Amino acid sequence: MPLQTPITPEKLSVNVALNHSGLMDYEDALALQRSFHSEVVAGQRPNTLILLEHPSVYTAGKRTQDFERPTDGTPVINVDRGGRITWHGPGQLVGYPIVKLLKPTELVGFVRTLESALIKVCGEFGVNAVPVDGRSGVWICDSKGERKIAAIGIRVASGVTMHGFALNVSADLTSFSQIIPCGIDDASVTSLAIELGRSIDIAEITPIVEKHLLEALSKVSV
Repeated sequence: MPLQTPITPEKLSVNVALNHSGLMDYEDALALQRSFHSEVVAGQRPNTLILLEHPSVYTAGKRTQDFERPTDGTPVINVDRGGRITWHGPGQLVGYPIVKLLKPTELVGFVRTLESALIKVCGEFGVNAVPVDGRSGVWICDSKGERKIAAIGIRVASGVTMHGFALNVSADLTSFSQIIPCGIDDASVTSLAIELGRSIDIAEITPIVEKHLLEALSKVSV
């Protein structure tokens, strides 16, 4: 079981437990999410943010089309989140907020909350990230075109969220070439390392992600 670090109400208006899980197989992490989700729904666990990395894996949300999948027979895990197909792998920080929402029917608003927090994370590193109308996630938009730096896919059941976001930190992005990531074929993907033009690792960015995500989650959860 991953180490759990509780964040006290004195530091934050909502008690969010952080779980630093390191590298974890996607299906193991999905089982952990489901377990935590049941406990949060039952009031047996505080709202929880899981932060981890996955080994290389493709996951497909409910809206994924057949033509968006890999054409070389690479396995894909079908999941019950929103959105389409994406890739996870080392060098990508994945966050799963398991939180009871103040307004559980406002899923779009929750996605905007996550986007805003991740935009602030990028800003702390001097990367000007923005939202894009009609497209979820976090983007870099400049003379080079639109490039996605973070993907978001959420599910809400019994008023509690599952799944979450994936921020490209220093990942090898070549695996994205085997799919149409998030169903978007007219934009590319990028990472903080590419945008900064320097090496950056998960340990460097994790405290910044914690800070902004916990602040954001405290405003939308109970």
